[in-house]
Amino acid sequence: MGPSAPITRDLLLVGGGHAHAILLRMWGMNPLPGVRLTLVNPDPVAPYTGMLPGYVAGHYRREALEIDLVRLARFAGARLVLDRVVDLDPSRGAAILAGRPDIAFDVASIDIGITSGLAEAVDPGGRIQAAKPLGGFADAWETFAASVQAGARPPTAAVIGGGVGGVELAMAMTWRLRALAPDPAAAAVCLIEAGADLLPHSPGSLRRALTRSLSALGVRIETGSSVVGADPGGVRLANGDRIEAAFVASAAGARPAPWLADTGLALQDGFIRVDASLRSISHPQVFAVGDAAHMDASPRPKAGVYAVRQGPALYGNLRAVLSGAAPRAFRPQSDHLKLISLGGKSAVAEKWGLTLRAPGLWAWKNHIDLAFMDRLNHPPAMAPPAPTPGPVALGAAEMQADQPPCGGCGSKVGPAVLGEALSGLPPPARADVLRGRGDDAAVLAWGDAGRQVITTDHFRAFTLDPYLLAKIAANHALGDVWAMGADPQAALASLILPPMAPAKQTDTAREILAALQETLAAAGADLVGGHTSLGADLTVGLTVTGLLGSRTAIGLDGARAGDRLLLTRPIGVGTVLAAEMRGLAPGRAVAAALTRMSRSSGPASRVLREVAHAMTDVTGFGLAGHLQAMLDASGVGARLSLAAVPWTEGAVDLAAAGVRSSIFPETSQLADRLTASEAVREDPGFPLLFDPQTAGGLLAAVSAADVADTTRQLESIGETVWDIGELSDAQGLTVSG
Repeated sequence: MGPSAPITRDLLLVGGGHAHAILLRMWGMNPLPGVRLTLVNPDPVAPYTGMLPGYVAGHYRREALEIDLVRLARFAGARLVLDRVVDLDPSRGAAILAGRPDIAFDVASIDIGITSGLAEAVDPGGRIQAAKPLGGFADAWETFAASVQAGARPPTAAVIGGGVGGVELAMAMTWRLRALAPDPAAAAVCLIEAGADLLPHSPGSLRRALTRSLSALGVRIETGSSVVGADPGGVRLANGDRIEAAFVASAAGARPAPWLADTGLALQDGFIRVDASLRSISHPQVFAVGDAAHMDASPRPKAGVYAVRQGPALYGNLRAVLSGAAPRAFRPQSDHLKLISLGGKSAVAEKWGLTLRAPGLWAWKNHIDLAFMDRLNHPPAMAPPAPTPGPVALGAAEMQADQPPCGGCGSKVGPAVLGEALSGLPPPARADVLRGRGDDAAVLAWGDAGRQVITTDHFRAFTLDPYLLAKIAANHALGDVWAMGADPQAALASLILPPMAPAKQTDTAREILAALQETLAAAGADLVGGHTSLGADLTVGLTVTGLLGSRTAIGLDGARAGDRLLLTRPIGVGTVLAAEMRGLAPGRAVAAALTRMSRSSGPASRVLREVAHAMTDVTGFGLAGHLQAMLDASGVGARLSLAAVPWTEGAVDLAAAGVRSSIFPETSQLADRLTASEAVREDPGFPLLFDPQTAGGLLAAVSAADVADTTRQLESIGETVWDIGELSDAQGLTVSG
């Protein structure tokens, strides 16, 4: 993951809009060495607005209109920060985020879209659903559609705003509600326009064609009166009328993000004023595109097609200013082809005032949209690094042909290699070293009754986000302390930073230390120092101590026959991370895995340590490897139920597709020692038993009599636990289906 050149400039993309998505694809095909590219967006996916009517009508699944930002960011070599920018300080080059420290930038670009200008103004109760941002609208619509299909809500809806977007939505809703409602005749949609006529800014030929289509579908049209309020069953108009509607959408107006007003950027009606090169007229280090921008030289309506056209120009101009060249002017087209869906799989086309309705237009639009999404969600495979030229030592070529090493626990050496290396070391010679190799952490004695645990861990980066990596690394290292039943005390950090300018080293180290401090402080520990060096890849490690007080350390050797095996976290993050590195993992699955790895196991440890006979954290050797270590230390066997093991989102499908972590050949050697039927071994989840976990959950051996109460306690603090098997007198590990 090391950069191709020392990092000297930071480029920040705020928002995952269409122009930024196109930029990411182009950047991946031709990056500018020396630039660290960061994308900040609240979600791992971004919706494509051009397919919204088809989604509402039921022609597309939700996934079809989602741009996978995780995959695009990996392709572009960009770090993706799943958070929300709440302010921008151009004067000091910093973005202020909702949930983490500021991110520094040299150049920034903003592509954050808009929301409805009406919904919040007339409906503070939130009953009117703004059509933008699209993600929240799509969630609300799908929930409503499911309730209509179940007969729980009436198939009635209203759309506020009689522009092209509102007309498309009204026809799409009518089509879907007729298909879902137990009685199609009960489906009723009303289109509300405050002005005297629908489509006031459209040519007459298009207005007539769309009005006929609305009438043919039975859409009720109300013009000449604005919406003044909403209640649970409909909306109220200024003329005193009330429209019955179980679902109300607003496609009226365009409201910019409120935080833009505090940035000091020059604005026009709340939108960022940009010149012909898409740069802020007041702060040339800030660019803006899409709906967030107001193009001073050539104002255009808020339409996604302009953002799509801005993408290549933005890419070229950002490369120019970051390399010291002059940007070029972007000249938007004076008009664009509009392909407007009519509810079903039909459409009309309009350009230059000419309107056409003909068979095949919807299929044409569908082809254009799917091809656009395919280009973004399946960027071209880039050639792997060239092998070392000339002759190489025996065996080197074969190793070069293997997949690149994973980050996290997938980057570590295998258990057999480590075990063989450790086997030659003598046992601890000091009397105050009470537990050493073989346990999660060493136990040290001090004074008459003092007991302290100490452990260390580190791994190379699996994400380009140093803040997130540090949070996960801290929780991962703390896992050994929690597994022994101790309370974290203090930590030393060990950081390897890739080559970068001194100012960038400072920014990166500041992000890492902030994350470590936050995570350690939440666990009750202090960050007391550490060490830094430079290397090819970002690596974060910690040495952590913990205190046991009057408690006895929980080791691997206390498990008893009859105990139940409790697991606090799903398995499979190593496979998800390996797939993400290769551009194969769905963005939502990656985001879910990263979120889970960022969580503390401290609360679960404090419950389990009161009842666990043996406990470990599931990390680099996988579930099977860590369980086998417990069995060997305790002299018992186990029956593990594969069906009871929880899997990380997306992991089973990726494993079934053959995705493996780079350490899998070593961790899976244990499979030869297991007892399992052929059917179990062929189960797609079986390989995940050997999947290396990073910041994995706790695995505890608990008396069967304590399971129910322990489960209730864990659930009461928001922790989930799975009962995955039973310990027995019979030696060995048996896996059933």
